[in-house]
Amino acid sequence: LAAQHVADSLGQDIARVFKTLVLHGDKTGHIVCVVPGNGEVDLKALAKVSGNKKVEMIAMKDLLSVTGYIRGGCSPIGMKKRFPTYFHSTANSFETIYVSAGVRGLQIEISPADLISFVGGEIDDVASF
Repeated sequence: LAAQHVADSLGQDIARVFKTLVLHGDKTGHIVCVVPGNGEVDLKALAKVSGNKKVEMIAMKDLLSVTGYIRGGCSPIGMKKRFPTYFHSTANSFETIYVSAGVRGLQIEISPADLISFVGGEIDDVASF
């Protein structure tokens, strides 16, 4: 499930392998954050850009019911509902990035601009390294 393992399996730099995380904001409800595999969500930065005072990761037991995905297979594409989605700014540094295709162990290589446009996402500095 680790991003480094996925990057190694693909023979790619971990900075191009993005993980999809689902959080809950105190004002907006569920939000999605897509960050590089070598980074972590910056909770304060995400709260600020998403219009929340506080955000926190949702409980693992709630992931399937909220998104339709299980841990390790959560994709920003095709969730049960469309949630506000924030991509870390480094996504635009690459011609293509890798994100989960919705199944553990299966990744999709996609243009970040196409992905961000498709999910109606925003770009911000929402990760720390």
